[in-house]
Amino acid sequence: MTVKAAEASGPTLTYAKMRGMVAILIAFMKQRRMGLNDFIQKIATNSYACKHPEVQSILKISQPQEPELMNANPSPPPSPSQQINLGPSSNPHAKPSDFHFLKVIGKGSFGKVLLARHKAEEQFYAVKVLQKKAILKKKEEKHIMSERNVLLKNVKHPFLVGLHFSFQTADKLYFVLDYINGGELFYHLQRERCFLEPRARFYAAEIASALGYLHSLNIVYRDLKPENILLDSQGHIVLTDFGLCKENIEHNGTTSTFCGTPEYLAPEVLHKQPYDRTVDWWCLGAVLYEMLYGLPPFYSRNTAEMYDNILNKPLQLKPNITNSARHLLEGLLQKDRTKRLGAKEDFMEIKSHIFFSPINWDDLINKKITPPFNPNVSGPSDLRHFDPEFTDEPVPNSIGQSPDSILITASVKEAAEAFLGFSYAPPVDSFL
Repeated sequence: MTVKAAEASGPTLTYAKMRGMVAILIAFMKQRRMGLNDFIQKIATNSYACKHPEVQSILKISQPQEPELMNANPSPPPSPSQQINLGPSSNPHAKPSDFHFLKVIGKGSFGKVLLARHKAEEQFYAVKVLQKKAILKKKEEKHIMSERNVLLKNVKHPFLVGLHFSFQTADKLYFVLDYINGGELFYHLQRERCFLEPRARFYAAEIASALGYLHSLNIVYRDLKPENILLDSQGHIVLTDFGLCKENIEHNGTTSTFCGTPEYLAPEVLHKQPYDRTVDWWCLGAVLYEMLYGLPPFYSRNTAEMYDNILNKPLQLKPNITNSARHLLEGLLQKDRTKRLGAKEDFMEIKSHIFFSPINWDDLINKKITPPFNPNVSGPSDLRHFDPEFTDEPVPNSIGQSPDSILITASVKEAAEAFLGFSYAPPVDSFL
């Protein structure tokens, strides 16, 4: 097929030649468009150029509102009224390049947890790095900010992971946390299948103490499971991951969000009924059951069948536990939350149960009780209790870098604006 030119004396164009010319033209336009885009972004990130009224008029831009997110010249530090107390080691000017990121030690829906050494302090931390775009895509901003808020309140309790400070780049959030390297309870349960009763009692007591403290702050944890329970280097419990916590739940208050992990969901959550802080005591019962028997109480590989078991199947207890353990499990795994152990006096009911009579609670909270298991780690670099699935993974280069201001896209800017309160914000009360 040929296409005739308008003039008889003009050349003819074959279809192939025409396609080739179109492809060249498209490539040329694309290159010019990308070049123009780069040029515009360079102008947009130049504070002097942005101030020029003609540039503002042509590009219809205003001066950047968050220069620290754009890697432009920093603005004066925020006034004290704009700052959040990020804990005793607060460092609002922190940046990724302050750290050597050494190993991946955990992964989640929105990012990774890495072992990192602070270059100046030479201190080891667990740094939780979250991708803002992934959080926004799943509409989880509130959960992430709630986690940060809860972490700010946890510095006083020995069995809750501590937040040292938090900061952000244009595309990521960073939680700088206590580094805990005794391994997940899940990891140890997998290796040993189940624990003897004294060991299970010790862990359950420290977990209950941590939950009781959260409840005293009107916080419901909602996601207790062995994967969220760590052991420190001496063998004490450390509760972590506060992304599903619900704040402002008074003693008789309820909430109704359907959330948690299938194996540990309480019946009232499955029924989509309003529930209260007793969901945490149900989860404690489920974890204690798993420590003693090796599987959660109503477990099935078929999730629908497992949900039906949780709702309808009577609790079955094998005879290889003491009567006090049996009584405690029956109280915690009571399907009617109004009759569940902890429904009336919360932690005090758990604390005074006969199963915990060997526990001196003052000694427990002061870590004067020798843990029944010592992870025997040689130091911060000892990663024997972390899953090789994580530690064998290479550390991404982007973790320790702020994005080049020229490469910041509109979607990254949008993500940055969704978390303006992460490093700096009005007083905490405004978030609660």
